[in-house]
Amino acid sequence: MGLMAVGCSLFGRGSEEQPSYKIVAKQENKEIRKYSSYIIAKTTISGSFKDAQSEGFRILAGYIFGKNKSQQKISITAPVVQKTENEKISMTAPVVISPNENRTWTMTFSMPSKFTLESLPVPTDERVKIEKVEEKLVAALTFSGFWNESINSVKAQDLTEWLKGYKDYQLTSPPMFAGYNPPWTLPFLRRNEILIELRQTEAK
Repeated sequence: MGLMAVGCSLFGRGSEEQPSYKIVAKQENKEIRKYSSYIIAKTTISGSFKDAQSEGFRILAGYIFGKNKSQQKISITAPVVQKTENEKISMTAPVVISPNENRTWTMTFSMPSKFTLESLPVPTDERVKIEKVEEKLVAALTFSGFWNESINSVKAQDLTEWLKGYKDYQLTSPPMFAGYNPPWTLPFLRRNEILIELRQTEAK
């Protein structure tokens, strides 16, 4: 089984804000989670997975580091000073890459919960898109160490096999890889995950 979606985390120390969720079911390192809605910034890159990692991260990092239009309103005071400032956005985790048709990849960053679609700074790079992810069910398998496509495929198969025991859930996405640590993190301290989106079937 080939891994259909992968991703990486290239920043953070594990303390960044993450999308909130509740655990629905758990067995050892596997969970079914119910995520609350959250907002993402995303970009789509054509080419190899390696190119998508570097180029996608560069584009999205540019957005959160200030390449955006600030929508903040400042109260009028005396004296009145007018200036334009780019707003910086805090880093969050994880970073996710997923494949599309024609060998293109979509990378996403989750946005801090304090923002809404209306309050987030507007990207100045047209390749950056902002959208809301609605509440959803996700299966997750957590593992440490380094990762590559071969390891990811084995872990994805393990998660898929585990989900066969949950007849009330239908898989609705290919496996995705998510990482939560910077590249200099020691292997045994790394947090990696395989994620698969689910839909709960109607009770008979």
